[in-house]
Amino acid sequence: MNDQITIRTLNKDDFNSIAQAFTDQGWNKPASQYERYYQEQQAGERLVLVAECQQKFAGYLTIMWKSHYSPFQEGNIPEIVDLNVLEKFQKKGIATMLMDEAEKIVGEKGAIIGIGFGLTKDYGAAQRLYINRGYVPDGLGISQRGQFLTYGDQLTVDDDLALYLTKSLHEN
Repeated sequence: MNDQITIRTLNKDDFNSIAQAFTDQGWNKPASQYERYYQEQQAGERLVLVAECQQKFAGYLTIMWKSHYSPFQEGNIPEIVDLNVLEKFQKKGIATMLMDEAEKIVGEKGAIIGIGFGLTKDYGAAQRLYINRGYVPDGLGISQRGQFLTYGDQLTVDDDLALYLTKSLHEN
């Protein structure tokens, strides 16, 4: 890979440039989202890793130290949330580099990391990435907005329909 890729934490100067980069590709991710992420990072609730390719914003990933997903929360399992790489920077290994760094950071504090993903085709690349990295389903089935679904449930398929996975960071 010839592209110079760096990973760093989110800073105050990033909000507008990240929001604009996503607007330029037609995604609605307002600057206020990154301002909130920064505030949560300052409070120790979230860590935001920012990837740059040749000094241009390329993507990001966040780690929630206390997951909103109750099984992770109860198990004290940090969760990777909101991994996004700009379309023009995809297929350069940036998501993999972000995941490597996140797993390294979480591994310094604990033995397990969690992640959830949507079940529609839009999440196909992420689904493959996580499975190939050794993440396995937590065995609790699919959930939507914090509710576990059971046989016979009727639902609307949207971004909140998710499957959660974990990965052991310390192989025996």
